[in-house]
Amino acid sequence: MKSIVVSVMLLAITLIAACSPGTTNGQNEVNRLQQAIQALGPDVDPFEAERAARLAYHHATALAEQYQVSTSPILHNTLVNSGVRQRGLCYHYAEDMQARLRQENFQSLGILRAIAEPRNNFRIEHSSAVIVPKGADIYSGIVLDPWRHGGNLFWSATSKDPRYDWEPRMTVLRRKNTRRIEAPN
Repeated sequence: MKSIVVSVMLLAITLIAACSPGTTNGQNEVNRLQQAIQALGPDVDPFEAERAARLAYHHATALAEQYQVSTSPILHNTLVNSGVRQRGLCYHYAEDMQARLRQENFQSLGILRAIAEPRNNFRIEHSSAVIVPKGADIYSGIVLDPWRHGGNLFWSATSKDPRYDWEPRMTVLRRKNTRRIEAPN
């Protein structure tokens, strides 16, 4: 009987370990983002690049836990919009990621916001934080998008994002305001 219990426990531990994400893969992703941030420019501090990459990954996960994300991002949006959940829309992730990274007071990096206007029939815009070399615009940066995969950080060069055409947040907001003012009553 004792050997059966031990065997079942060993099997359970093996299955849990096999199904758990490895820390090596997570660290590899952090390292890849760190290298991409470092490559943004010669003045980017390597220690800040490492800290920003690590924080971006960890904060994306923490936000999903805080927002109680348990479904796809679109379904979670429905929960937020119907009042079942309080936060978890893309702009919540964007503003919370931006705020957290800005707390670090990076000297060689800036944290900006970007919006992609809809390219779909649902007319849904998307917001994200962007990390850039200090003083640069969003087009010189990397999109940090924790919403897209429900708390698993997606990142890419702003201009190479396969899914969205990013613009500075204020550019999009001004354009929307102009459209609203010019729209017939």
